[in-house]
Amino acid sequence: MKATVPITLPGLRKTCSQCNLFELCIPFGINNSDIPRLDELVCMQRKIKRQQPLYRTNDSFEAIYAIRTGSFKTDVLLEDGREQVTGFQMTGEILGLDGIGTEVHTCNAIALEDSEVCVISYTKLEELARVIEGLQHQFHKVMSREIVRDHGVMMLLGSMRAEERLAAFLLNMSQRFAARGFSATEFYLRMTREEIGSYLGLKLETVSRAFSHFQEEGLIFVQQKHIRILKSDGLRKLILHQASMR
Repeated sequence: MKATVPITLPGLRKTCSQCNLFELCIPFGINNSDIPRLDELVCMQRKIKRQQPLYRTNDSFEAIYAIRTGSFKTDVLLEDGREQVTGFQMTGEILGLDGIGTEVHTCNAIALEDSEVCVISYTKLEELARVIEGLQHQFHKVMSREIVRDHGVMMLLGSMRAEERLAAFLLNMSQRFAARGFSATEFYLRMTREEIGSYLGLKLETVSRAFSHFQEEGLIFVQQKHIRILKSDGLRKLILHQASMR
């Protein structure tokens, strides 16, 4: 399958050393003297319109993608034709790691809003990892972070009830927004309730009821996709209390 080609931005590329996402991306932890060499990694930047794919299942794997602005979802097509959401990615996170082993992408990556990514040549990454001390280690840390996140999802689906899953999801989003310098208690969810349900293994109606219940209990304030966490400790206690009852 031929890869989708989003809009490119010739002449507008920022270097790794200039990027304000430095501490969230691959260059973090690299010696300052080596940072200019990392600019060779980013072969271009692309803008992806909302609901458009960055890549699709079976597209050839050539690069990984660092999200500069915006957010994405990854999903796979099930045998019965349904789409299963496998993750939500935001600014500073990496997309495309799914293609390393097979040299083709194993999921779809769809923009949840107008977004921009840095295209990082995987061949160039491998070349520079041989000569830049710490680059390979840092890349392994990025991959490890993704594995840990996947394990977290497995725990959600395997051991938590509906409201626990949603509480854990909201707390996770809160932490990720905070790590990017945004408010930990007030944010806008770009994904739909249905997409959240697919990710958490819940029906749309169950997700909607859980949001309503959290609001009735004074844990959060919800207005469409706008979320304000009023009692983060209450969400944590919900998870801990239910866990202690099992």
